[in-house]
Amino acid sequence: MNTNSSSRLYPSIQMRRNRGLSGLYLVVAAFLILYAMLFPGILSIGGFSKFTQNWFPLALVTMAQALLMLNGGITLAIGPLVSLGAVIAATTMEGALGVSGGILAVAAAGLAVGAVTGAIVTYLRLPAIIVTLAGSFIISGVALILLPRPGGTVPDWLSTVLAGHTAVAFLMLVVILALWKAFLATPLGLGIYAAGDNPVGAFRSGVPVERVKVAAFALSGLLAALTGLFVAAQTGSGDPVIGTPFTLNSIAAAVLGGVGFLGGKGTMRGAICGSLLLSVMINVMFFLGFPPVAQYVAQGLIIVGAVAVPELLGAWRARR
Repeated sequence: MNTNSSSRLYPSIQMRRNRGLSGLYLVVAAFLILYAMLFPGILSIGGFSKFTQNWFPLALVTMAQALLMLNGGITLAIGPLVSLGAVIAATTMEGALGVSGGILAVAAAGLAVGAVTGAIVTYLRLPAIIVTLAGSFIISGVALILLPRPGGTVPDWLSTVLAGHTAVAFLMLVVILALWKAFLATPLGLGIYAAGDNPVGAFRSGVPVERVKVAAFALSGLLAALTGLFVAAQTGSGDPVIGTPFTLNSIAAAVLGGVGFLGGKGTMRGAICGSLLLSVMINVMFFLGFPPVAQYVAQGLIIVGAVAVPELLGAWRARR
C-alpha cells in the first residue's frame, strides 16, 4: 500500500470510528452550557479545577473499562481495584517506601492483578464477566485485610498537588490521552482493535491475540489502581470500599460514549466524552434539586436509551 492510499484510508477509518459521535458531542455541549448557567463558578480556575478533579477518576476508570470492551472483554473488578489502589497508597506512602515507592506499589499491584486476570480469561477460556466477578470479591477481601476500615494517610503535599486549586487533573488526563494516541500507533495498540473486531482474522494476520488480551487486562488494571491513588490523594486517606460505584459507572460511561460490548467498536475519545456526559449530568441533576433516587432512575433510563436507540436505528435502516 503506497503513501497516497494510506493517507486516504486513515480518514475513512477515523470517520467510521467516529460515526454517531457528533450527536454525543452536541449533547455534552448542551449539558455543559446548562451546568455553567446553573453554576457559573465552573468558569473560574478554582471551579474548573474542582470539576475536573471530580470527573478525572470516572474518566480514568472509563478508559480502563473501554480498553477491555474494545478488545471484546469486560471487567467487573474495576471498583475493587480502585479501592485496592487507594488502600495501598494510604498504607505505604508514609512508611519506609515513601511516595515514590507507594506509587510503584500501586502501579505494580494494578498491573499484576490485571495480568493474572487476563491470563485466566485468555488461557483457561473462561468468560471474562465470571472471572472478574469472582476476582472482585477476592480483591475486595485483600483491600479489607490491608485496611479493615478507612484510614492511612497520603502526604499533604501530594494531595495539594493532585487535588489542590490547580487543573493538574485535567492536564494529567490530556497527557494520558496523548499517550493512548501514541499507544494506538504501536503493534500492541492496533492489535487491541483487531483482536476485538475479528480475533480469527487478527490471528491469521499475525496478531498475537492471546498476548494482546493479557496486555489489555494488565493496562486496564494499571489505570484502575492509579485511579485509586488519585482518590486517596483527594480524600487524604484510604477506604477499602470507596471504589464500589466505579464498576457500573465505568460501563455506563463507556456505553454512553459509543463503545460496543462485542469489541472493535468505539473510540477512547467517545468513552471519555461519555464519562464527561455522565459526570456533568449528575452535577446538573444535583443543582436542579433531583433527589438521589431520581438521579439513579434518570441515569438508568439514559443508559438504556444510549444502548437501545442505536440498535433500533440500525434495525430501521436495515429494513429500508
